[in-house]
Amino acid sequence: MLLKDVAYQKIKERILEENYEPGRFLSERTLIDDLGMSKTPIKNALVRLESEGFVTVSSKQGIIVNDISIERINDIYNLRVALETFNCNEIYKRITKEQCNELEEIVYATEKAAEEEDVSLFATLDHEFHLAISEFAGNTEITKILLNYQDHLRRITLRHLKKDPGRVRKFYQEHMEILEALKAKDKRSSELMRDHLIDSKMIYFQ
Repeated sequence: MLLKDVAYQKIKERILEENYEPGRFLSERTLIDDLGMSKTPIKNALVRLESEGFVTVSSKQGIIVNDISIERINDIYNLRVALETFNCNEIYKRITKEQCNELEEIVYATEKAAEEEDVSLFATLDHEFHLAISEFAGNTEITKILLNYQDHLRRITLRHLKKDPGRVRKFYQEHMEILEALKAKDKRSSELMRDHLIDSKMIYFQ
């Protein structure tokens, strides 16, 4: 992996975990010291992070960590409701045993993360579960959209769960219900997905 890609991943992870909090001003010197890297890969990483909306680089103010607006969170969740309920409607009649087994493995891993209240691991597995269903549904354009939002969604999920780590158990239970409906080839899987995403959104606005 190129140094600029390593710098990109390290800075982005600190933003997602909110070790670099929204609204914080960063300097190149801070990033050089934190990452133990030279200026060039960090500058290249910042160009990519700015294009993805994570930071704003200003010659006067320095590097500002961007927050996600309430309006954007609402829009992203509404988009997910539309796309992911469609995915469940597409897949529930034809999901295979192998695909169910793959989802089951992810859900069992989330159960362990929920028991340990490991919110970082849980957030990663949460998005693996949703992406797997999208991949099984077979609409590559929907999967591309979800992948494009993946990092922002993980940031939102982490913020959800850090407010109340006990919420991981609720999310796990809802994933289990969606999985059981898919295994039973039950159309209710799309309703359960919709309710899961709407509840997730509403928790954020509490």
